[in-house]
Amino acid sequence: MLVLWDIDHTLIATRGVGRELSAAAFEAVTGVPMRQQAKIDGITEPVIFRETARLHGLDVDRRDFERFAAALADQHLKHGAALRERGHALAGAAAALDTLAADGIAQTVVTGNVRRVAEIKLSVFGLDQHMQWGLGAYGEDAEERPDLVRLALDRARVPAEDAVLIGDTPADVAGARAHGVRVIAVATGRSAEDQLVAAGADVVLADLADTDRVVELVTRGA
Repeated sequence: MLVLWDIDHTLIATRGVGRELSAAAFEAVTGVPMRQQAKIDGITEPVIFRETARLHGLDVDRRDFERFAAALADQHLKHGAALRERGHALAGAAAALDTLAADGIAQTVVTGNVRRVAEIKLSVFGLDQHMQWGLGAYGEDAEERPDLVRLALDRARVPAEDAVLIGDTPADVAGARAHGVRVIAVATGRSAEDQLVAAGADVVLADLADTDRVVELVTRGA
């Protein structure tokens, strides 16, 4: 069994710090202050960067994104204290990770974040110790969620029926369902429970606070 975790608004909330760090990295790479940001919910980092650049009249390429990804990681390293003080791990996240690990269940992440930022975010809140990072898929790997899910399954050598994805957006749901992966959706982000149901989630939880229920759903299905 393999659990594929989304990060933002599923395990943690950055409470605005993430946007501030993205703005700093954007300006460092482009020389232009970030006046507005493209849609971010369920979207991968390269797409967010490209679309944000377009909002500012800029054309960017892969090399620009790689520079942005490095700058974004640097910003998270420098401002980890602010992330810890203003952000927080979501209710039940630590307990769910710990309990699943104790049950011998492999866990990794499928996220639009670049890997280094994903590692920093979870380490800041003490949620990184059970993640098998080499099995995951990240923003630098692909632009579309279904491609990230497929990549994680391939890296883990796990069939879709032996995996479950836990995320908070319709994009998370769609990415998993494209490959027949079960989805436990949590309404801890900007998507309401009915939106997650309509997207095709197998089950929707208000949050991760009921650890026994989360583990039951992962191990036994809905």
